[in-house]
Amino acid sequence: MSARKDVDGAPGGRGRRLAIRGVLLGVIAVVLLGIVASCSTKISTAPDEVRLHYAGGPFEPIKFVKCVNPSSGATFLGPGDTSYPYPFGQRTFDFSGVDDSESKPISIVSKDNVELQVAGSATFTLNTSCTTLRQFHEKIGLKYGAYLEDEERTSSGWRRMLNFYFKQPLDRAMDAASQEFEWKKLFNDPNAKQQWEQRVGQLARQFIKETAGADYFCQPNFAGVGDCGDVVLTIQKPEPPRSLIDALAAEQAAKQQNLAQQQINTKVKTELESIKDLVEVLGPQGAILWKAVQDGRVQVVPVPQNGSVNITPQTR
Repeated sequence: MSARKDVDGAPGGRGRRLAIRGVLLGVIAVVLLGIVASCSTKISTAPDEVRLHYAGGPFEPIKFVKCVNPSSGATFLGPGDTSYPYPFGQRTFDFSGVDDSESKPISIVSKDNVELQVAGSATFTLNTSCTTLRQFHEKIGLKYGAYLEDEERTSSGWRRMLNFYFKQPLDRAMDAASQEFEWKKLFNDPNAKQQWEQRVGQLARQFIKETAGADYFCQPNFAGVGDCGDVVLTIQKPEPPRSLIDALAAEQAAKQQNLAQQQINTKVKTELESIKDLVEVLGPQGAILWKAVQDGRVQVVPVPQNGSVNITPQTR
């Protein structure tokens, strides 16, 4: 017992214990730092990308930290932290039906109950002002998984979101506007098509905002400050079924043929009236002779004073 006390109380014994403890704490700290570093994630943003940074993990509530602006350098995410990338800049909802488009053409019904197909696009900018983007993410983005999923900037959730917040309002707007016009005017009357486009634009912008609940989708050049503006629509001419297009072409061809026949009839009538006038003046034989001279079938030869005339028949 006394020997243990002598060892513990030996000069420098307490200092050695503190030194050992310090070394152990240092090693633990280094290990913990290594663990933290290995669990941390380094992110940066491209020029066409903005990110939302959330902190938290399985054992603590998830809280919003900040927005990471486009073209930002390395940002470290702690253990359990997450970030959600969204597109920055101009984007398009394409409903032309071609490869890589977001949707097939939209079906509409005209005033006279004819179904037509409309292709086009809606060009916009996602409102990436930090407060609005966070609200969009928490209300819509998480629900659809609308944030970008990989380096190719693709996301099936983004497409699903666009089909709900763009296609459905556009469908409603086009159907409502189309009830004011007959199909032939939509297809073949530039003035009617222009009026229809204006009406679709008014209703579509209204319905898109109503569906989203806020100004999440702005005009293409919106820079995050000031008035959000309106989505820009580009709409092609409504296309009726092929059978109606062929029928309309046949109708137009018949009208052209009828017009041509009327012109022929008018010409014949004019010629008959001219012949009638000749008969009244020259008599039947005189009219026949006049017509023959006009057609070049009879040649008029001047008679010389000596009365000698040589006639050479025309060869045909």
